[in-house]
Amino acid sequence: MKSGFTAALLAITLTLGCGEMAGAQTPRPPQANAVDPFFAIFAAYARKDYATELKLLRPLVDKGDVTAQIILGVMYANGQGVALDYKEAARLWGLAAAQSDADAQSNLGLMYANGTGVAQDYKEAVRLYRLAAAQGNATAQYNLGGMYYNGTGVAQDYKEAVRLYGLAAAQGDAKAQYNLGVMYDSGTGVAQDYKEAARLYRLAAAQGNAAAQYNLGMMYANGTGVAQDYKEAARLFGLAAAQGNADAQYNLGGMYAYGLGVAKDYKEAVRLYGLAAAQGNAKAQNNLGLMYANGTGVAQDYKEAARLYGLAAAQGNASAQNNLGVMYEFGQGVAQDYVRAHMWFNLGAISGEKDNKAPANRDSIAKMMTPQQIAEAQAMARKCQVSNFKQCQ
Repeated sequence: MKSGFTAALLAITLTLGCGEMAGAQTPRPPQANAVDPFFAIFAAYARKDYATELKLLRPLVDKGDVTAQIILGVMYANGQGVALDYKEAARLWGLAAAQSDADAQSNLGLMYANGTGVAQDYKEAVRLYRLAAAQGNATAQYNLGGMYYNGTGVAQDYKEAVRLYGLAAAQGDAKAQYNLGVMYDSGTGVAQDYKEAARLYRLAAAQGNAAAQYNLGMMYANGTGVAQDYKEAARLFGLAAAQGNADAQYNLGGMYAYGLGVAKDYKEAVRLYGLAAAQGNAKAQNNLGLMYANGTGVAQDYKEAARLYGLAAAQGNASAQNNLGVMYEFGQGVAQDYVRAHMWFNLGAISGEKDNKAPANRDSIAKMMTPQQIAEAQAMARKCQVSNFKQCQ
């Protein structure tokens, strides 16, 4: 009987991130002006002279100065020169928000959304974001868009999310540009438009947004919304991979393994698969296992291959489940065990993936097993599946 390994090639998919919140805002420093007290305050902040900064801030806070209230709130929120105190940060931002300051409203909205320094209250977060967004605050527009996208504190409304992301994106907010790109890419809340998605991803990618770099790389690799260009895909995956994006590391590893847009380089493929595998990327774990099994770009090591297949198989990766079954069938890196081989083949077969070798491998090994062994393997597979791959030994 001949059983085969299976490899996952490039599997380029969208990375979604529409629910992520942007952080608190600090007022921008003023231009040099000896008369403006905030010039001295920001200068002290820049040199991390928090004692001087506090000395200058407190009298202004006591007078109700909005900018001073926001800055001191940031210091309490970050524990800069004072003990970390989210409640005090929320109190100070509340004072500034009551004076209709958009940055304070946005920051306080974030506190209510996260339940930081105040009791979590999504409706209050929405109210505050809405006030700040109406004043053109891009961070509030982005965060409010996320609330509408997820239906948090408001009825879910993708069209309103698109509108708000659009307002923030027009101000250059990279996360909003990326999220709006995702919505155009998927046709969520707006007519599907790959060219517009690519345009928005490009804007966000130029600002260093790793998810946008990855998604734009996906579009170049597949020729979706842009002319297919493996070199550009590899370049973009490289930018995202350098920021630790596991999907980009995996896909770039695949491009090096197959020589797509880059010179074929198995060692580099191994390195990139290793980075993604260490972050739990199941496809990278499977492909890296295959390279260890075949001795491609790395010394052949069946034990390491079996270990990597096991990690991916435990995440439900059908290719890895099949490959681990092959290892048990032939005793490579693990003790030979037809029952366990049948179990993993059976689990891999359930996925129904295209070009899945697991069904044929399961049926083939069954011919060499007793009815009792097959029954045992089937029972083990059921237990493994029901436990979400936590009880597969």
